[in-house]
Amino acid sequence: MSSSSLKSLYSLPPTETLDLCNALSLIPRIKLLLTFYRSDPSVKPIDEWQLKLSLLSFLKTSMSITVPEEDLHLEKCKDLKKRKRDDPVASATLYIYDLSPFKKLLATDNEGSAKKYNEWKSEVSYKLDGIELNLEGVKFRMSVSVPVSDHFERMKKEWEEFYRNENRGYYSRSMRQQPDTLILEGVPSRWFAEPRVSSKASMLVTHTIFSVLGKIRNLNIVGNDDLGKIMEQGSGQLVSGLQCKIWVQFENSGDFCNAMKILCGHSMQKQGSRLKANYEVTWDRDGFFRNMPKRTPQYREEESSGRRPVAVRDFKTEVPRLQSQIIRSGPDDVNKSAAPRRFKD
Repeated sequence: MSSSSLKSLYSLPPTETLDLCNALSLIPRIKLLLTFYRSDPSVKPIDEWQLKLSLLSFLKTSMSITVPEEDLHLEKCKDLKKRKRDDPVASATLYIYDLSPFKKLLATDNEGSAKKYNEWKSEVSYKLDGIELNLEGVKFRMSVSVPVSDHFERMKKEWEEFYRNENRGYYSRSMRQQPDTLILEGVPSRWFAEPRVSSKASMLVTHTIFSVLGKIRNLNIVGNDDLGKIMEQGSGQLVSGLQCKIWVQFENSGDFCNAMKILCGHSMQKQGSRLKANYEVTWDRDGFFRNMPKRTPQYREEESSGRRPVAVRDFKTEVPRLQSQIIRSGPDDVNKSAAPRRFKD
């Protein structure tokens, strides 16, 4: 993507949907982590359904924010009978896609929209923190926090301090400015796959999508095995293999920061699908690509058996080679490759 196109992408208002490619888009939203505590000595069992409806009603009547039921994921804490009095009884994740109250504020004054949007998000979090919900005489107090993955300035500060303290990367005196790596986790593999070829994420398709955000040096994709454990816990999330984890290393820290800023505070959606991928974005603290040549023989053995991420490809040479192969391959080549091969004994 040209520098002018990147500039126009970064200058979009914070409430606008960002179009990537491959029919994918980034939808702005607010993500809040909620924790519920008992504020009275009652031992009555918690009613998750009533608690959920009570919170959604409060958002609509008191804050003019409409949240569909499916955008509030609430579950009880385990072993409630063994909990201490100050321990939480339930936790939830709230996704707010209804940004109409903020858009009304922008209608009168559009200057400094990004700063005002962050202030409005903080105000929403502040108003919700500490509220008390009364469910048929049983009172609950709610605390609210914003995840680090949804707070760009906080993540950027942690990234700067990490490299300053470690004396490497962006703040190293002995090294030139180094590229940095984003990690994206929790996106459907099929959205990054080659249509009618495979349901697994394709390196070429993934490279094309993330190239919209900047120039890429390295890329790696792996299936997220942790999701199988989540499914076993009964949370109802997608099983292992349906989602993937992606490492993207950019050529310079400028593209890295801009990409991180764009990905923060958004969910991903594909045209024609109602599913919203509420991914997690963070940055690599372990030097994933830097340590690749140092992997042990045991690591390579695990890698070949599928228990480790596949080896990283150098896209400076790999992408043109793949593209040239696609161009040279015609219908006759496809038919030839589809025919069974015979081997001599």
